[in-house]
Amino acid sequence: MPIQELKKKAALVRKLCLTSTSEAGSGHPTSCLSATDLTTVLFEKYFSYDLKNPHNLNNDRLIFSKGHAAPLLYTLFALSGGLPIEELNTLRKFGSRLEGHPTHFFPFAEAATGSLGQGLSIGAGIALSGKKDKRIFKTYVILGDGELAEGSAWEAANFASYYSLKNLIAIVDVNRLGQSQETMFGHKVKQYVDRFSAFGWEVKEIDGHNLEEIIKAFDLALNNKSEKPFVIIAKTKKGKGISFLEDKDGWHGKPLNKEDLEKALKELGKVDDKLRFVLKSPPVTSSIAPALQTKIPRLLSSVSKEQSQEAATREVYGQVLAKLGDINPLIYSLDGDTKNSTYSEIFKNAHPDRFIECFIAEQNMAGVAVGLSRTGKIPFVSTFAAFLTRAFDQIRMAVISKSNIKFVGSHAGVSIGEDGASQMGLEDFAMFGVLPESVVIHPCDAISTTKLLPLLVNHVGISYFRTLRPKTRVVYKSNDEFNIGGSKTLRSSENDILTVAACGITVFEALKAYEELKKGGINIKVIDCYSIKPIDKKTLLKCLAETEIKTIVTVEDHFEHGGMGDFVLSALSNSGAKVEKLAVAQISRSGKKDELLAYAGIDAKHIAEKVKKIVNEVKRTQNQISDKQNNVSKIVEEL
Repeated sequence: MPIQELKKKAALVRKLCLTSTSEAGSGHPTSCLSATDLTTVLFEKYFSYDLKNPHNLNNDRLIFSKGHAAPLLYTLFALSGGLPIEELNTLRKFGSRLEGHPTHFFPFAEAATGSLGQGLSIGAGIALSGKKDKRIFKTYVILGDGELAEGSAWEAANFASYYSLKNLIAIVDVNRLGQSQETMFGHKVKQYVDRFSAFGWEVKEIDGHNLEEIIKAFDLALNNKSEKPFVIIAKTKKGKGISFLEDKDGWHGKPLNKEDLEKALKELGKVDDKLRFVLKSPPVTSSIAPALQTKIPRLLSSVSKEQSQEAATREVYGQVLAKLGDINPLIYSLDGDTKNSTYSEIFKNAHPDRFIECFIAEQNMAGVAVGLSRTGKIPFVSTFAAFLTRAFDQIRMAVISKSNIKFVGSHAGVSIGEDGASQMGLEDFAMFGVLPESVVIHPCDAISTTKLLPLLVNHVGISYFRTLRPKTRVVYKSNDEFNIGGSKTLRSSENDILTVAACGITVFEALKAYEELKKGGINIKVIDCYSIKPIDKKTLLKCLAETEIKTIVTVEDHFEHGGMGDFVLSALSNSGAKVEKLAVAQISRSGKKDELLAYAGIDAKHIAEKVKKIVNEVKRTQNQISDKQNNVSKIVEEL
């Protein structure tokens, strides 16, 4: 196509970005204008996509890591026939699929973006999936220069180079201006060139508004003879095409009012509104195989004889995941250089082609998992529970993307022992539990681990599976059934005074407390709340109905707020019951497991003391009431 025709289409793209944001009364038009020439060339000459089937396995992938430029993304697909042009004027309106930043509601968005610095990781995950499946598609990621201050972007750059993702093409829109000031390097483009080169990328520096240079750069990228990923570093101007916006600070996130819009459209000149993109057609193929199609049997083979005595749930996790990998080829394992501790190395040894070492870069690991999920894979992401906290933003965005990812945190709680507070995951229930539609599971022994892990394969969405470092004895039988949202009553009688709810390592402390209390004539129910979210409200209410004191004592190896106790409290908020929480209330120390459980006040001794205190308080209250009633009776008799 002649350059003049490309310029005409770029003018139309600019017009629609301006008018849609002005109609919305909010948005980021200047961020769209700087990338317009780059993306116009991409859609006119290179992008291959089946609009009728967004899940075609051979579709090229486009990720707007600079998600605030969403109006540009929507405009490109509208001009390609993916949605009516008129729909652009629903931008940012309630109920519109054209939200302020891309989400799953827009059918052509690969992932939710807008929290900057994450798109390259997602693109790397998609590209790696394509490489492993020997697919022909290319993955394009549009990045802003401002987000390259994010460390996660360079984690992704490092990862993409390490795995030789030549099917990944990044386009950096170096428009100089951030939200509140000039970016770190402004228009010192060589800084970005040198950095990507140092990370092992093929790099092409261009004028991002010179259409001939843009075409040559894409030609180089698509004919990349090396095994390296390719990046186009494009020097651009924010607000390009409109004189009073171009390279001017103070316009970020500001739509044009009616008067300024009229001036801008006048500058654009006569625009041919009938122009359209005609996307290249990818080869016809089947759609992404949904993870749901491969059902995992609820029961795997019985645990080994060694496990029937004592085993660490983290090790059983690795064994079971490897078995699940035998059954389901969509299962992938990702780890952050902790595979010999999380035992994901067992999966690696069984399925080396589906194990991805992400090294010590948890934010990128979570983003890569989003990309794998987008291509139909089922990623299990494992590391120490404490280290997942640094990837919370990526996990939060994965929820918005409707990703299907299973996070696994080992070395959780004070029970890890001597390694000390920095290694103790004590926030994980709160972190994952607060996420909409998430599932949080914490098994206590080998059998419950074996039975519960397969359930997460069939559950679509974000889930979290907490494993234990210390070995634990088996408390369940091989024919016991488990469910997401379930629990198990481990001890009960016809005259239980109250209920103790535990999970993970504290199950064993609760069972010890049960034996101690029984010696003193106090019977309690003990339940294993292995499903933290959803919590088993039905069983909790049943326990209340069957006990004399309407109190549930929760005990967990987690910080007090946001833990299992809070989920129990929320479930029983309208029941009139009382919930007493035993949890970690202070920063822990190094020490032996039993020492630290005692230090935290969550061992058998503290559980028994708490139960006795509650029982004594109830008896004292009952005696006081009885005394008052007797006094009233005496007064009545005297009268």
